[in-house]
Amino acid sequence: MDVFLLSLVLVFAIALGGRDTLVMAGLADRLGRVRLLLATGVVCAALSAGLMAWLGATFAAMLPYRAAQMLVAFALGVAALELALPLRVKTPAEPTRSLGAIALVLLARQIGDAARFVVFALAALAHFPALSALGGGIAGAGALSVGWFLGASDMARLRPALSRRILAACLFVAAIMLGLNARDGSL
Repeated sequence: MDVFLLSLVLVFAIALGGRDTLVMAGLADRLGRVRLLLATGVVCAALSAGLMAWLGATFAAMLPYRAAQMLVAFALGVAALELALPLRVKTPAEPTRSLGAIALVLLARQIGDAARFVVFALAALAHFPALSALGGGIAGAGALSVGWFLGASDMARLRPALSRRILAACLFVAAIMLGLNARDGSL
């Protein structure tokens, strides 16, 4: 249950200012707040969280314990780096109404983002990685729902750049601590 709650809180906090949420907000402004658009985003959030949890659990199962800890530290470091990079999101001038194309764009944004790397890391450490996927999927869907509801102009008021930098620093410290612990097992 701890993994579920940790995944739920972390992924929501990270994904709220993420590229996929900002894309969803822009699409909701341009296309209207169509429920099928939101449903597509929810399905994409569930698929990406499930895939990353499966990958994390699979890779961790192949490694010895300390190497799996180092893998988690590396995943958190990649998440911190992705959060530290500046956001540059462009909503197409004439976005497509094809839900398949929108789903591909959202999945492409989600697979390599910081929130899904956190799901990967938590699943690699968890005894039940499905809880990490469940928490990450619900939180990702919740963040996309906030973007869909608020739209691009209101999302800009949340100042995602500042929160992303703070979260990047926290994840970087966590990655360093886990990496040091995996290296000599003293922490």
